[in-house]
Amino acid sequence: MSESSPRHTAPPRLERPSPVAFILLLAFAAFFISGFSSADIHLDRLLSGVVNLGTFFGEALPPNFSRWDVIAVAMLETFQMAIVGVVFGVILSLPMALLCDRNTSPHPAIRVVARNLVATLRTVPDLVWALIFVVAVGLGPLAGILAIIMDTIGFCARFFSERIEEVDPGPGQALAATGASRSGVVCGAIIPECTPSFVATSLFSVEKAIRSAVVLGLVGAGGIGVELSAAMNLFRYDQALTVILAILVVVIGVEQVSAWIRKRVI
Repeated sequence: MSESSPRHTAPPRLERPSPVAFILLLAFAAFFISGFSSADIHLDRLLSGVVNLGTFFGEALPPNFSRWDVIAVAMLETFQMAIVGVVFGVILSLPMALLCDRNTSPHPAIRVVARNLVATLRTVPDLVWALIFVVAVGLGPLAGILAIIMDTIGFCARFFSERIEEVDPGPGQALAATGASRSGVVCGAIIPECTPSFVATSLFSVEKAIRSAVVLGLVGAGGIGVELSAAMNLFRYDQALTVILAILVVVIGVEQVSAWIRKRVI
């Protein structure tokens, strides 16, 4: 019995890109070339940058710990600012997420308004919020806390809403069939199922807020950013390195604790 010869299949034909895709590709290439040329990137400039970086580390090492107590207090203020902002932001994010969700929003118009509001809060950078609140309430941690609250709502409300949309409708329908109200369905079926995801998202927002709080201090929102800005402006690079090391220790510590909690919860 002779074996049948293998059937040769023709290789798949590559589809030609559409004109719209080709135009978008050209536009992206044009923007890239324009941005690269406007950056004024030259070899001599890069080499001088390496030399200046070496000068910075030469003057920064060893770090100066003479003001460690002031730096520790400023770092504690930054950590407190991030925690307070995230707590209020998460609390406000939950009702906002319920208004954004298709299944829990009381009216489509409210859902559209809530989603646009969250998108606006997410689009505006936290640094811009800090500048706005510095003008509104003055210098200090309060401006940073308010900026972190706005940024946290934009971050958490979006992911909370997406998680709520993925909830299995079965338990909620079973509760509704027993006569439970809308709030009863939300509290009895939706929130318990989404709690692990909510906790993980909230922990990510804490990590994000601590890094943001450092930058917010550069514009007068209080915390360790003020110390870093002052040290750099006065060319006290050894003190600046101490501030950077303090930030590094706190950020890494928070990330490790956050990862440990996520493994326990999820």
